[in-house]
Amino acid sequence: MEHTVFIRRVPGYDEKVDRAVEELFAASPRTGALGPQTRALIKPNLLAKHPPDHGVTTHPAVVAACIRALQRRGVEHIVVADSPGGLYNPGMMRSIYQVSGLAQVCRELGVQAYDECAWAQREAQGKLVRRFELLNPVLEADFIVNVPKLKTHVMTGMSCAVKNLFGTVPGLQKAEFHMRFPEKECFGDMLVDLCETVKPSLTVVDGVLAMEGDGPAGGVPRQLGLILGGEDPYAIDLTVCGMMGLDPMAVPYLKAASARGLCPQRADAAWRTGDAEAAAPIPEFRLPKSYTNINFSNRAPRAIRWAVPGVEKWIAPRPKIDVSRCIGCGKCAEICPGHTIRVEKGKAHIDPKGCIRCFCCHEMCPVKAIEVKRFRLFQM
Repeated sequence: MEHTVFIRRVPGYDEKVDRAVEELFAASPRTGALGPQTRALIKPNLLAKHPPDHGVTTHPAVVAACIRALQRRGVEHIVVADSPGGLYNPGMMRSIYQVSGLAQVCRELGVQAYDECAWAQREAQGKLVRRFELLNPVLEADFIVNVPKLKTHVMTGMSCAVKNLFGTVPGLQKAEFHMRFPEKECFGDMLVDLCETVKPSLTVVDGVLAMEGDGPAGGVPRQLGLILGGEDPYAIDLTVCGMMGLDPMAVPYLKAASARGLCPQRADAAWRTGDAEAAAPIPEFRLPKSYTNINFSNRAPRAIRWAVPGVEKWIAPRPKIDVSRCIGCGKCAEICPGHTIRVEKGKAHIDPKGCIRCFCCHEMCPVKAIEVKRFRLFQM
């Protein structure tokens, strides 16, 4: 099971989600050690304050299924915890739990929705990072169930098992990592360091209602009807790449993981079980604009690429504010790692000179007023 990816077709968020998640738990050797003394953490994707039908956050039905699977195995200490983007405080967390539907699930099933917002340091043996500040429930857990949403991502191409663990880093410290590692390759290595430090025990992916286009929040929900998962987060993400039609080596953290020997380079390298045929490429799946142009500097005339050092960075996709949609809430300025966004006269403005193209502002905008602008001169 270690490198196997389990896939099951699930048409909607009904009792079939419970059956699929239970089947996944039953197939995992690691769940055999669960019992009353286990301290379990369920780590969903709670990017921001979005209701379940937006396709941005992990659906409460999938979290509930994971809770029940743990409880069937005698686990009594279960915590649901995440650190979304932006400010991280008890009031914000309670609001996000409420809007996402997880507050009700946790009340009904008698588990804690963590809102104490405390963290501490854990040493890491990473390539780039030697220590991480992590949420206390992450440090205290001996069994971590990683429950991501299957989505595209304008910076990393896709967001699933590995990327979801970035939410174990508290609040605005995530923005600090964007500043420390502004280049995608280094950021990918950092995510691998984090994954190897957190070491989730099991991953359960909510792919029932996924997201395509300019995810993780600005894309379009798409019904895929899938629950998938396993013990190896890299194998899961390789499988998702194949489904999206995404080159795994264009995903920074999978390229970094492959270089360390943690995963192969091909999307079809993982062993699949269950409804394995569901791992086939999804017809007409829309990738982020930033990904479809990830190598578009090659379209520039050779003389320009030779004559202008750093042309790739100069013509790379960047965020652009649609002032007609902007409501001046300031969430983009709050999350911006380089503090290059200001709000004046009720509208946000980006200083392009300081922008590192992390697209955090795009992720956090509640009204989809920040778009991915592509350089058009050399498009075909």
